[in-house]
Amino acid sequence: MRILLAEDDSRVAGFVRRGLREEQYAVDVAADGEKAVFMAQTGEYDLIILDLMLPKKDGMEVLRTLRASKIGTPVLVLTAKDKPKDKVEGLNAGADDYLTKPFGFEELLARVRALLRRRGDMIPTVLSVADLEMDTLKHRVRRGTTELELTNREYSLLEFFLRHANEVVTRTKLSEHVWETDFDTFSNVIDVHIARLRQKINDGFPLKLLETVRGKGYILQIPENE
Repeated sequence: MRILLAEDDSRVAGFVRRGLREEQYAVDVAADGEKAVFMAQTGEYDLIILDLMLPKKDGMEVLRTLRASKIGTPVLVLTAKDKPKDKVEGLNAGADDYLTKPFGFEELLARVRALLRRRGDMIPTVLSVADLEMDTLKHRVRRGTTELELTNREYSLLEFFLRHANEVVTRTKLSEHVWETDFDTFSNVIDVHIARLRQKINDGFPLKLLETVRGKGYILQIPENE
């Protein structure tokens, strides 16, 4: 899952980004409203966390611009304004939820998860293919009775594969949804992580679930001859 965080306070941005990364989200940060609009219009995001008090273009203007350009990505607004009329204005402009500063990270995380679950293309929090199962709330991955130990990046990759099971997933898609914008798409980093993930979920098990589709990408599925 890839999130755009529009926040000009470097301390708040660092705190939120670090926490979300620990929860296996890829997070890009925009420090002003103009950059936030540009990134949202040119990138693919599952959620936008938007502070209202941004330089160059305030959050409300950012929100109106995005909705006017038909970008329907869920938006969680962060603001120090706590009056009902301010919340109503934000919701009427197209926000999906509203969180008042100061806030605790656990509440932010709960709202992020709730917004992602609302999306029509979301799969339930327990994801599975054959005997491979991921519990995204407990961050637990198993093949049958064997619990698998994955790095944060391997976990994020596997979650994306499970949410797109039986589909060929390209390297471009993985770079857009699992890595941040500063990722070097010409490196072999994706291939290295895929190789390690494939070893963990395939080796020692009769069904080889993660395979390379030559010239196209990768696919997580039950082999056709099974």
